[in-house]
Amino acid sequence: MKTIGILGGTFNPIHYGHLRMAQELAESLGIDSIRFIPAANPPHKSTYNISASHRAAMVNLAIADNPLFRIDEQELNRAGHSYTIDTLQNLRDELGHDVSIILFMGSDAFTQFDTWHRWQEIITLCHIALVQRPQTSKTEPSRKLSPTLESFLHNHYTETSDDLHTSPAGYITMRQITALDISSTAIRDAFQQGKATRYLMPDSVIDYIQAHQLYL
Repeated sequence: MKTIGILGGTFNPIHYGHLRMAQELAESLGIDSIRFIPAANPPHKSTYNISASHRAAMVNLAIADNPLFRIDEQELNRAGHSYTIDTLQNLRDELGHDVSIILFMGSDAFTQFDTWHRWQEIITLCHIALVQRPQTSKTEPSRKLSPTLESFLHNHYTETSDDLHTSPAGYITMRQITALDISSTAIRDAFQQGKATRYLMPDSVIDYIQAHQLYL
């Protein structure tokens, strides 16, 4: 079964932490293609007054040399908040039910998963790959979950990558990735303070930010 990875976010701006995570998960889970989906109006975050078009342009520059990656701009064309459930339903309508979709999610974000819009339906449309910070233990995220989410994780959890390739949706797995302590917040602060951002993100993205005077 063809397998598509989904990485959503504000990408404000995109950096090597995003890119390396996507690359490692693609290899670890045997993913055929990864879609970067910039959020136009995410309900849980501010976009810091950087337009969706700028953030999408930076994503395009960052992934241009990797044939495994592509951008999906559907949320930029949607009015109102960007809800994951709507994006996944659109992908299912596009791809059908013979494709496995894997949604990438930080294990810290998963602790709030039951606050997401129509969260219980999401697992019917995709698998979820929880990304652990390398310094955390395998059991640590579960101790932070509500009883509802602990039960949800237990009912859907698998450590077998093959499960993600034989079903279009329904499983949750957990993976560790290389520790890259890079954040969009720190990058924005560095630009505002005139500090170097080289080696935190692709040079093409740095050039774009400087050319358009973003984060200054």
